[in-house]
Amino acid sequence: MTIWICGTCGVEHPDTSQPPDVCSICVDERQWVPPTGQVWTTLDELAAVGHELVHEELEPGLHRLHREPPLGIGQRTHLVQTPAGNLLWDPPNHVDQPLLDKIASLGGVAVIAASHPHMYGSQVSLSHALGNVPVLVHSADRRWVRREDPVIREWSGTLEVLPGVTLVEAGGHFPGAAVAHIASGVLLVGDTMVPVADSGWVTFMRSYPNQIPLSAGLVRRIVERLEPYAFERLYSLLGRAVLLDAKEAVRRSADRYIAWVSGANDHLG
Repeated sequence: MTIWICGTCGVEHPDTSQPPDVCSICVDERQWVPPTGQVWTTLDELAAVGHELVHEELEPGLHRLHREPPLGIGQRTHLVQTPAGNLLWDPPNHVDQPLLDKIASLGGVAVIAASHPHMYGSQVSLSHALGNVPVLVHSADRRWVRREDPVIREWSGTLEVLPGVTLVEAGGHFPGAAVAHIASGVLLVGDTMVPVADSGWVTFMRSYPNQIPLSAGLVRRIVERLEPYAFERLYSLLGRAVLLDAKEAVRRSADRYIAWVSGANDHLG
């Protein structure tokens, strides 16, 4: 039996003798299936292909890991260090010895969580390799889990997973789309919002690859749910960041976005 990994989104699927016909995550309107058809790989195949593990220390207690060349969406994984253990945020889609050695050198992992289903990666395989640590999945998005396992735990609303590290249900991109707030003034957002080319701004989408926008109401709700939390810096899943006055950047970006999608600026078109 084999753990199959979707070549487009990088999410692991159950161990079966043959790969599934399709990846249900990728046939959803937020993702895509390549014109050439569904592609599958395995952890062994990924480990055998030449690649580099890139590690960056973004600031004290916050590390970023990713694979070059990337697989699937190519997300950056963040590891948050605390005295009570570490959070692995948006887990990688590969599991190999260099990755496990680097995680061990940073103090291991106490809990794994993804911002949304596109980022589930190899969360169960990683948990097993790291001592069966809990994998947190938002209850509203549980149906998108492709590989079920006893290590999975559901959550909703807000959850302090480690002292000073809180998961916040933001919604929008998925009903259970989450951000991780770190008391030092950091927000890890996955792609609940994404920094854009213009410094100090972000945008919001239901689907980034397919360019499907969110409604004004959903964007307003995201901002409202973040209002209780102070953050100066914001890091997203593909490496872009807002490093100054990030909370205000989210507010003004939401105001601009809402004005355009609600028709307030139609006189400019």
